[in-house]
Amino acid sequence: MSATQTVVSQVMQARKSVRKYKEGITIPQEQLQTLLQQAITAPSSSNMQPWRFIVITDQEVKKELRPIANNQEQVETSSAIIAILGDMKMYQRAQEIYDANAEQGLMTREVADAMIKNSHALYGNLPEEVIKNIVHFDAGLVSMQIMLLAKEMGYDTVPMGGFDKAKFAEKFNLPKNEVPILLIAIGEAATPAYGSSRLPLEHIVRYI
Repeated sequence: MSATQTVVSQVMQARKSVRKYKEGITIPQEQLQTLLQQAITAPSSSNMQPWRFIVITDQEVKKELRPIANNQEQVETSSAIIAILGDMKMYQRAQEIYDANAEQGLMTREVADAMIKNSHALYGNLPEEVIKNIVHFDAGLVSMQIMLLAKEMGYDTVPMGGFDKAKFAEKFNLPKNEVPILLIAIGEAATPAYGSSRLPLEHIVRYI
């Protein structure tokens, strides 16, 4: 690592999308739990934390998931699939979230009560499409943290948006308020990932 490169920068540069995994590698549940516990420090709109997760390690279930995920090989060969879901009714947990903030001394009881009231008033009256955009955005934030943390732990990942979300919801009996957003395969790479170029900054950045 160069003197100017931080640990975070090193992990970011090292993380690549991997689609070929060593089969039969088990990631301990405790490690997956630690990974998710750290990942959910991601920011979210009004701290509503709309992400929900299904962690799939059972080989038979992964095999059944594969055709739902456009027959992508890594669904079956990776150690686990982390399904990222978005809770369209996330504001219904505002009481739980802001009560904890008050109890931990992160805000006063008065501020917490106001935030609970405002969250229900705001999110409870937003159009479904707006809520969906919010939960997708927040899911992206937590997903990136999952992938970077996984790399730091020595595992590789690949995000997959290409799957039949209606069939996934049916297969896993999702409640109506939960929408599937992304699948993340995690495991040990069987072959090195391909590198990929990026557009020059001068083509994508404007300074004003």
